[in-house]
This record gives sequence, structure tokens and C-alpha cells, in this order.
Amino acid sequence: MVMEIKNLSFSYGSQSVLQEICCTFQPGFIYAILGVNGAGKSTLINLLAGFFKPDSGAVFLNNDNLHKLSLSRLAMEIAFVPQQQQLSDLTVCDFLLLGRTPYVRYQSANADEEIVFGILEKLKLKSLALRPLHKLSGGELQKTALARALVQQTEILLLDEPTSSLDMKNQLEVMEIIVRETVEKALITIITMHDVNLALRFANRFVLMQEEKILAFGDFEVMSEKNLSELYGLSVEIHTVGKTTLVTPKRGI
Repeated sequence: MVMEIKNLSFSYGSQSVLQEICCTFQPGFIYAILGVNGAGKSTLINLLAGFFKPDSGAVFLNNDNLHKLSLSRLAMEIAFVPQQQQLSDLTVCDFLLLGRTPYVRYQSANADEEIVFGILEKLKLKSLALRPLHKLSGGELQKTALARALVQQTEILLLDEPTSSLDMKNQLEVMEIIVRETVEKALITIITMHDVNLALRFANRFVLMQEEKILAFGDFEVMSEKNLSELYGLSVEIHTVGKTTLVTPKRGI
């Protein structure tokens, strides 16, 4: 599977948000979409999920125009985790079973339940299986949302700021799950992020978005002081601490 954006433009009414976006996403990589507030990160990932229709251009899955696919086909190809999770009385198990909906004709089968409990065990969430969503902590809820996406067994995983409301421990745990699943299943994983250092730690491809367009796209080479300073409108420095790369604003700003 390859996901390709060709000359994609989008606007909200008369307000242009994205212009002539082009890039290609390959399996086995984690792509971090970075940029300031209002750069179009969430809009782009919603276009990739098929929720918005572009003004011009298109998103292709292999040679198929994503926006011409049926909803059931999209649900078999793409799993999406939004920024905010909806609380309800559903148990974790029932919530995950909803992720099997594209494959279910009338009611869930034993195979669907096996997939759900397999993911719960893999993500160490089995003890939460019968707990209602509204009684989960923030970290538990985000991991459950990720588990729901994984039970869809898609080749593309889209996540809109999955760590923004989590503490450091849960940020690391969620990102480690994402990395493991991406590598093991050769997923195309695309994540919008605000934390540059978290992106550098876990992603291996980067989409830098600025003023409705892509400033830079590629591997770690695009994460330069020059590009990041231009992206965020302030001077930054890049440091190496052990095996970790850190970006910090220059002093005096």
C-alpha cells in the first residue's frame, strides 16, 4: 500500500487552508506532521482520513482515489484516532468490537472477539475490558482509542495529536505502542504533533507545514536548525544528548 497526495488544495469557504500539497507515504514509517497552530495539520489528516473533500487534487491509495471509495472500504484501509475521545457507558470491549464493524455482517463472530482480546492483551489493557469508557483515566482512554484503531486491521493509521493531553509516562507508552505496531505490521502511520522532541524521538519521516504549504518533507535531514527556525518563527538550536536529539529555543528569545 502507498498513500499519495497529488496537488491537494482545500479551503473553508473563502479561507484557503492548503495549497497544492504533494507527498508520498510508504509503509513501515512513522510520519510526523509538524507546524504552528493554524498551519493546516489537522485539516490535512482529516483529508487523508476521507472526512473532508479537497477543492482540487486528490489522495490516492495505490491507484484508487480515496474520495471515491465507499465508507466500508475506507474503514478497511484507514484507521483514525481523533484528538478528543468521546466518553460513554460502553465498555472497553464493546468499544473495540465496534472497530470490527466493517467486517461484520449481522453480529460479531468469535474471530472478531479473539482479535479484540488479542489486542487488549498485547496493549496490556485486558484488565479494563469490562470498564466503561467514562471511568478510564486519560492515558487509559487514549490507549483504548489506539486499540480500537488496531482492531480494524488497516494498513494506514492516522492519529491527530495522540499525546497532547497525556503525562510524560503515558506519552512514551502510547508512542512505543505506535512504533511497535508500525514496524511489526508495516503500517503507514501519520501523526500530527506539537512536540518536536517527541517527534524526533519516535518518528522517522517528517512533514513540515507552513502557510498552507509543505516547507519540507523527508527524513531527519529536514529537521535542521534552519528549517525549524523558519517553521516556528524563532531561532532554535539542535543538541545531541547521548543518543537523543533535542531542539531548544535559543536563549534571549
